[in-house]
Amino acid sequence: MKALHLLPFLFLPAALLAETVKDREGAVRNDKATLENDPRWNYNDIDAGFRLAKTTGKPLLVVLRCVPCMSCAGIDASVLQEKELVPLLDQFVCVRIINANALDLVRFQFDYDLSFSAMVFNGDGTIYGRYGSWLHQKDPLNKTTASFRKALEAALAVHQGYPANKAALQGKQGGPTPYKTPVEFPTLAAKYQSKLDWNGKVVGSCVHCHMVGDAFRAHYRSQNKPVPVEWIYPQPSLEVLGATLATDDVARVETVAPGTPAAGAGLQAGDFITEFHGQPLISMADVSWVLHRAPASGTLLAKVSRGGETHELRLTLPPAWRNKSDIGRRVGTWPMRAMAFGGMKMDDLDDAGRAQLGLGKEQMALKIAHVGQYGEHALAKKAGFQKDDIILEVGDLTTRMTESALIGHLLLSNLPGEKIPAVVLRGQQRLTLELPQQ
Repeated sequence: MKALHLLPFLFLPAALLAETVKDREGAVRNDKATLENDPRWNYNDIDAGFRLAKTTGKPLLVVLRCVPCMSCAGIDASVLQEKELVPLLDQFVCVRIINANALDLVRFQFDYDLSFSAMVFNGDGTIYGRYGSWLHQKDPLNKTTASFRKALEAALAVHQGYPANKAALQGKQGGPTPYKTPVEFPTLAAKYQSKLDWNGKVVGSCVHCHMVGDAFRAHYRSQNKPVPVEWIYPQPSLEVLGATLATDDVARVETVAPGTPAAGAGLQAGDFITEFHGQPLISMADVSWVLHRAPASGTLLAKVSRGGETHELRLTLPPAWRNKSDIGRRVGTWPMRAMAFGGMKMDDLDDAGRAQLGLGKEQMALKIAHVGQYGEHALAKKAGFQKDDIILEVGDLTTRMTESALIGHLLLSNLPGEKIPAVVLRGQQRLTLELPQQ
């Protein structure tokens, strides 16, 4: 099967995508004009950053920012302008990257769905940790830097312990990838070069970070293979195991849900997770990285600080634990909706809506909120699906599940070209349609 094209994704309704600035070209060019000669920020040159980190002995901070995207605009502005951060930033070699075209994908593995991320390295290339914030991703006006500040402080502590702690950092390093850089993926190679086109339309020449995740998934799909589960549910939060982390700290437990793996392990509100699966942490993103690379089953060791004492806790990974991730707001989920649903977006019908229609609380009832109109996102429309239809059955699946769980089931179990019987409720009529897989 041909690779899933990324172009139709651009034609989705603007309200369903991440909000962008009005003058995208101007924003990118202004960013360059402002920062390319900045005494602190090395602009778009990672190699120069590594060379300087080696010669100075400072850790390397690489900030990856999608300038046209409004998400994370607040924290981005604070990182560039907040005077209180200056003493911390002065202890790093700072690099600002605004495109993913030439990223070394073995070195730069992080949450590609975020529009502001950061990675900290030793000058020899060893990764100290990752930073990313969904709190800021969802609120472009949020300028708070508490979590970023604490991540930098924690990274400096890791740097001070290097190289004696190098063995503990092994799990933070990236794994093998099918291509060295994003523009080598077939879905991106036809349109993008390794460098930005500053003499033309620079935004159109930019590989955005989310396109990297899209390209990985399309790579497997184009080979007629199931998408690996870690690419369907990338960088999970600790919520999948029952614990919520505070958004203003490195890894401080805020709540623990009863009856969950986190509760079973003995994790408590107020605990500070200092190490996870043997890795020192600098932020919540480091926790997500451990879960991203975690096995399908087994246990993960967490070292926590509680009341001045250190405790070792083991979190058991239950079957299909990743499937509890809510990927509904990830921009990378849209191409997966094309793969699994032919371009539809669905919402689980609430109990009140179910009662009104005489549907049980435990049966499948996914209401179609959007049906795509173009390219691969229009296959569901061509198959007869309509907005406000309620999907009651997909193949042999009839029990209640979220859209996120259904995406995972279909991409793990079915291949491009297959058509799966689906029962939908339209008004008072039940129809059987075929759900196309791409």
